Amino acid sequence: MIKRSLKEIQEMVNGRGLDSKYENNVIEQVIIDSRKVVKGSLFIPIAGENFNGHRFAAQALLDGAGAALWSEKEKNPPQNKPVIFVEDTLKALQLLAQNYKEQLQVKVVGVTGSNGKTTTKDLIASVLSTAYQVHKTKGNFNNHIGLPLTLLAMPESVDIAVLEMGMSSKGEIELLSKLAKPDIAVITNIGESHLMDLGSREGIADAKLEIVSGLNSSGELIYIGDEPLLQERVKDLPFKKTTFGDGDRNDLYPDEILQKTGGTSFKVNGSEYSIPILGKHNVYNALAAIAAAKHFGLSEEKIREGLSCLEMTGMRLEMTKTESGLSIINDAYNASPTSMKAAVKLMEDLDGYIKKVVVLGDMLELGDHEEFFHTEVGREINHTAIDYVYTFGKLGAYIANGALKNFLPEKVKHYEDKQELIADLKQTAGKGDLILVKASRGMRLEEVVEGLK
Repeated sequence: MIKRSLKEIQEMVNGRGLDSKYENNVIEQVIIDSRKVVKGSLFIPIAGENFNGHRFAAQALLDGAGAALWSEKEKNPPQNKPVIFVEDTLKALQLLAQNYKEQLQVKVVGVTGSNGKTTTKDLIASVLSTAYQVHKTKGNFNNHIGLPLTLLAMPESVDIAVLEMGMSSKGEIELLSKLAKPDIAVITNIGESHLMDLGSREGIADAKLEIVSGLNSSGELIYIGDEPLLQERVKDLPFKKTTFGDGDRNDLYPDEILQKTGGTSFKVNGSEYSIPILGKHNVYNALAAIAAAKHFGLSEEKIREGLSCLEMTGMRLEMTKTESGLSIINDAYNASPTSMKAAVKLMEDLDGYIKKVVVLGDMLELGDHEEFFHTEVGREINHTAIDYVYTFGKLGAYIANGALKNFLPEKVKHYEDKQELIADLKQTAGKGDLILVKASRGMRLEEVVEGLK
């Protein structure tokens, strides 16, 4: 975590105006939420369309913040307080993080992709932690505000930072990459998320490839080799390139994938690995982690150890079991057509359950073709492997309509009320059964999981 004098902070953000009597004061944490003030923290007020953190700066200082940044465009700054003036507080936050990172000489792994970037980030961090001190993105701190805060939270002794890089529009990943300057850039896949903003999968591919904008000249690009949109775009890039995916056209590809309730095992070039999570798509995420580990010289033994002791960010294929003996896969953190099909395919492949029920909700940010994508998901569900399809939300109705192409009407139900959905699930499923719950984050289907518990 950053620990610098206010004089150093002012220099790092190209600021001015700090009263000299405060120059030797030390801050030990950076916050942007005035409700989370701790003694000696630096409060950076962020201004957006519907909020302005400058309104809370004075109170943050009264509550114990060691100093605050202040935009020169804002009126009425706190008087007789340790305040550093900057042109733009958001840019100052980013500049502070960039300079702190450069002072530490830390290595950086940047991870992006339409699906699987959080799981891949967790896998890479777990493997590298067997040999290095690793700092990783927590939660969804993966944007132009969250990534700088992640960097500023690094301990000075850190060896490698594993940073998730998210986006909603063109140019965002370029900003993050140039800020973090990764030594390794990972692209998990190109899906359909953000079609509303980027218009096409080609546009999404271009946006994800922005991750190489800040890539070290001696760095490495690790990417899914099965994606034609990436193959044609990376061929002339002047970086070392490693591919992972399905089949021997890739540098890393899996053999003998075996899925059981407790996890998944697979082989790569004769070496056997296991991960405590389900899904063939997560095997590909693990391949990206293996490639990153090899970049840093880890042994096969260390790689196996790191993969097997993975600690996942919550609500991503998280398996739980209720007291009544009902098993639930909670994958409610996010959803796209690619990830939803993968989760359903996982359900179809799992054996040993009496009944299998999928609970699927709206997938957001899919643009003009959202109805088609939802219908397609429903149509592709295998009626011989899944017993019931329950859907939730306005767009979830199209999943149900698609499923009715293959399922009997009594096997497909659509809901607009979560409590009604929970009540019916309790009647349908019980001991020895398995339920998958998946939707975009905005649908909050984790409430269904909690209701079932």
